[in-house]
Amino acid sequence: MITLRRSSQDIINQAEELADYFEHGFVSDTPPAIAKLRAAAHRRALAETDVAEAVGEAARAGHSWRVIGAAVGTSGEAARQRYGKVVGQRPA
Repeated sequence: MITLRRSSQDIINQAEELADYFEHGFVSDTPPAIAKLRAAAHRRALAETDVAEAVGEAARAGHSWRVIGAAVGTSGEAARQRYGKVVGQRPA
């Protein structure tokens, strides 16, 4: 799944909201282990978006699925099946 990147204004707005929370005694009822898990899952989603975008750029630049697959640690066919839609190709 590919998500759109947030705009600079979205990031600024979120930062302002977080600053307000912390300045006014932010208290969370989320257990620390769950908060850590959510943060890790968020970082993973961002990284997966970056990988998908980079795969798209590599494919549009003419690199083979074999080379792209090797770069992401899989076979070319597996990379094509997973990321083919990023460059407008249907998985077989």
